[in-house]
Amino acid sequence: MTANRTIVEIHILQTMPPSNLNRDDTGSPKKAVYGGVTRARVSSQAWKRPTRLKFRELVDPNQLGIRTKRVVEVLTDRILRLDPAIDPETAQKAAQSVLQDAGGIKLAKPRSVKKTDDADDNVNEPDQSTYLLFLGSHQYDDLAAIGKEAIASGGIKDFLKNKDVKKRVKGILQNDRAIDVALFGRMVADDTDLNVDAAAQVAHAISVQRVDFDSDYFTAVDDVKQDSDEEGDAGAAMIGDVEFNSATFYRYANVDVDRLLDTLGDANATVQAVTAFIDAFSTTVPNGKINTFAHNTLPDLVVVNLRDTQAVNLAGAFERPIAGDVVANATKALVEREQEIDAGYGTTPVHTWVIRVGKDTEAADQLAARQPLRDVLTELGDAIASRLVQE
Repeated sequence: MTANRTIVEIHILQTMPPSNLNRDDTGSPKKAVYGGVTRARVSSQAWKRPTRLKFRELVDPNQLGIRTKRVVEVLTDRILRLDPAIDPETAQKAAQSVLQDAGGIKLAKPRSVKKTDDADDNVNEPDQSTYLLFLGSHQYDDLAAIGKEAIASGGIKDFLKNKDVKKRVKGILQNDRAIDVALFGRMVADDTDLNVDAAAQVAHAISVQRVDFDSDYFTAVDDVKQDSDEEGDAGAAMIGDVEFNSATFYRYANVDVDRLLDTLGDANATVQAVTAFIDAFSTTVPNGKINTFAHNTLPDLVVVNLRDTQAVNLAGAFERPIAGDVVANATKALVEREQEIDAGYGTTPVHTWVIRVGKDTEAADQLAARQPLRDVLTELGDAIASRLVQE
């Protein structure tokens, strides 16, 4: 194992009431078979999205990325912000050329728009990238500055096809310092030079116990018909059903702090990224069917480990489904698994922090004394900063 690594991992036990957090293509809650029994499952993507959106409240938006196909529209807006006197159509042409001619980004008309033979007609409807593109806000600003230069040159396409200009644009696209892009990564199949390796890994959440799935039959009554029907026929105007389950989930994620620093190139930004990730991952839930179930819970238990060896997923604690007092027994199983793994493989964390609620999670005190989330984030940030300075 490599010494002096810095890896932060988070283990969560979280009880969800009846809910449908993450649906499959039939509308049913996702599931998995683990330890020979059916478990409730929430995909990593379903929890990463609310985590990433929470960053908008925790981090300066200028330090974040924008994931969209509407890249031309976003860049056009940035060019107009630099100089509102520029004609919007000219700004749009410059934006398209910056991305496509200089940047090599594949663009196409939106599917809903039929391309005409008249080029002027097509200008009003911006092209879109053929895939979701995750670019940092600062990158758009830098690209907008080049777009403004292209407009001022009097020949947009000729300016942007210049070898040196194309090199500048490529450099901007590759040198992404957005916090969420660095954490979650970026894949561009058409240009692997633009790929960013994710510093964070997020596991699919699975229930610690065997879970049965239920269905909620519902009706919707027509208010006007109910009030006016003389025959008293207040029959439903709509009927249906919603599948759901309830479970205590084991959630796990880790952040390779060294890889994150390599991408961001700044120790302070790296500390901010890690603490924001732990904060957001701990306090968000997927919003699938949330208006129906209002499943806004917070974790029963959060264990944060700072390791210098390797990341360790403790899902094996629940290979045998938990029964009885689920949270209490799951906490004991998690603590036992971590202690035995660390003893057997020499992976004992440099430091551990515990945030917990209620008596059922008391077993976690064997790992570390209970603290509030805010204090944990402060201490974690200080610990990471200290290690990065030493390196």
